[in-house]
Amino acid sequence: MSRTERTNLCDAALAAGPEAPTLCGEWNVKDLIVHLLVRERDPLGAPGIIVPQLEGLTARASRRMAGQSFPVLVEKVRQGPPRLSPLSLGVVDRMINTVEYFVHLEDIRRAQPDWTPRELSEREQKTLWKTISVTGKGMARSAGVPLQICWPGSAGGDDRTAVLRKGADPVVVSGTPSEIVLFLFGRKQVDDLSFTGPTEKIAQLRQADLGI
Repeated sequence: MSRTERTNLCDAALAAGPEAPTLCGEWNVKDLIVHLLVRERDPLGAPGIIVPQLEGLTARASRRMAGQSFPVLVEKVRQGPPRLSPLSLGVVDRMINTVEYFVHLEDIRRAQPDWTPRELSEREQKTLWKTISVTGKGMARSAGVPLQICWPGSAGGDDRTAVLRKGADPVVVSGTPSEIVLFLFGRKQVDDLSFTGPTEKIAQLRQADLGI
């Protein structure tokens, strides 16, 4: 799925154009493409994506990368990380890039006024559920409330649940894994999610600064 989402993202980026908006704040599509390339191809610039003290290195790497033409940048993303990069390893690619490229593809798609949710296959939804059930615990730290996620009527007919933040009277976010992933990454353009639990905790969760 990491490979198909990478391809789909590149296709969507070219279709939208470099100046089209995204859901990533003030970034346009070209800014998002540059971000992906710095993350995968610049070992000096990449740490600043996570570590605030190193943001200056990331900004310089991004400016250098942005000097190249948009089609060239997109093609580099399509090719994937360099062979010697840890991100090129199959297990790392699946764990790190699947959700990254899914979310950023939707960042392009859902920034457009006529967006509609994609219909993902059962296997793709299972892949996202497996990942977010683990990585979602880190993203739920800023939720400020006990939190569970639920995939109603998942494959096999039974509901699947995962505890992301322990505590009494949790908020339960229910829906497809794809929409839960986007919500936990702080995206507001989500479809058909339901929230159950104490009203004040639901409000606190909705206002929380979720994501990485």
